[in-house]
Order: sequence, then structure tokens, then C-alpha cells
Amino acid sequence: MRLKKFFNLRRIVRKGKILLLAYDQGIEHGPTDFDDRNVDPAYVIDIAAKGGFTGLVLHKGVAEKYYDEIKKAKVPLVLKLNGKTSLVKGDPISRQIATIDEAVDLGACAVGYTIYIGSFHEEEMLSEVSKIQAEAHRRGLPLIVWVYPRGAGLEDIPKNELMSYATQVALSIGADIVKIHPEGNMKDFAWAVKSAGRVKVICAGGGKVSEGKLLEKIKGYMENGASGMAIGRNVWQAKEPLELAGKIRDIVWAK
Repeated sequence: MRLKKFFNLRRIVRKGKILLLAYDQGIEHGPTDFDDRNVDPAYVIDIAAKGGFTGLVLHKGVAEKYYDEIKKAKVPLVLKLNGKTSLVKGDPISRQIATIDEAVDLGACAVGYTIYIGSFHEEEMLSEVSKIQAEAHRRGLPLIVWVYPRGAGLEDIPKNELMSYATQVALSIGADIVKIHPEGNMKDFAWAVKSAGRVKVICAGGGKVSEGKLLEKIKGYMENGASGMAIGRNVWQAKEPLELAGKIRDIVWAK
């Protein structure tokens, strides 16, 4: 199991760093993120291949329908196993909608799962991801967790504290990589990375921002211990996505 796990982790980690192109927003955000170009998954798969990304994050429907394009592009697939829409209000819950068997059949190199810590429903997600973690590791697949603090009861807790709480949850449940939304200053971020122990920390690109601001943030994350980025809209919404991807690569793999 350890050999399989190590081999598969190497497929999405290059020289110790990770750069994922996220295209799982269709469920989470709906149609508002897309235009005539990037609404086509084939367009984004091409960016992932030519942009030097170490993995492409998709839900199973896209991965199934565009299996041939993914295989031809030789893009490592990260299959997202749960999801929710933005239509239901209140404390969030995101439940499993794809299986480890489906991930293996689709040739995935890793699986992903979102946990909303602080949600009234966090117990259900933690219980579900514990089973996913055990099965994924038995099958030689690394687990990437998206850990986002969300819930009505979190208003009085500083966001920087919640960030390090998120990375400690990832370590405690046996994840291999954790994706977080950085909060606070870079000292806070560095503490969150330290709190993750041997779990690799990657950062969300978030909503669309100016190129200069994006690159500045990425540089700060990498200088303070991040293992890479999981970025979507800022790349595939860009006018010249491959040019931007090149600039991001230069920062992530800076010597």
C-alpha cells in the first residue's frame, strides 16, 4: 500500500510542489463563472496539459464525458468525490457523489473531498471522509481535502485561528494534501502550514483578482511554506491563460 500511495502522490507532485487546475466549480457556483470559451471542458483540459499543471480537478460527470481528451492530454486527474450547490442556504453540507471505484476506473491519481468545519453538519462530513480516506489509501490513492471553516457559530472566532484549525483537521483525519483559503497575514499562514505537520498545504486561488495581486499572493504563500496552488477561475478566465500559468509556475518552482 505504501509503495502504491507513494507512486501515485509522485504523479501529482513535481519536485516537491503541486499545481492543480481546479474545474469543479460547475456544481459549487453554477453558470456565473463561465463564458463561451471556458464553459467547454475541453478548453480547460487543454490549458491543464499545455500549462504544466500537475493535476486537474474534476467531478465525475466531466471526467467521464471527457475521458478521451484527458487521457490524450496525459493530465493527472484528481476526482472530486463530493459537492453541493450554492442554492441551499444555512450551514453547508457536502455529501459524497462519486466513489473510489469510479475514481480508479477513470484513472484518477488522487481523490478530493470538501469538509466544512464549524458547520452544524460537520460530523456527517467527517464520518464520510474517514471511510473515504481508508478506502483511498487501500487503493493507493492520495486524499486531498478542501477544509473550509463555515457555519453560523464561527462569527466570533478569528479567521487566522480557523485557518490553522483547518490544517490540523487535515492532519488528524489522515489527509495527504490540504487545500485552504489563506486568511490573516503571512505569519498566520506560516503557522497554519506548521500546524499541518507532514500534510502538504496548497492554497485556493479564490475569485478573480488582478494578475499582479494574484502573483504577489502566490509568492508570499510559497515563501511561507506552501507546497503549491489549486487555482481555477484566475487561470481559465484569463485572457491569456497559458501566459499566466507560466508566471505561476515560475513562482511555484522558483529556486
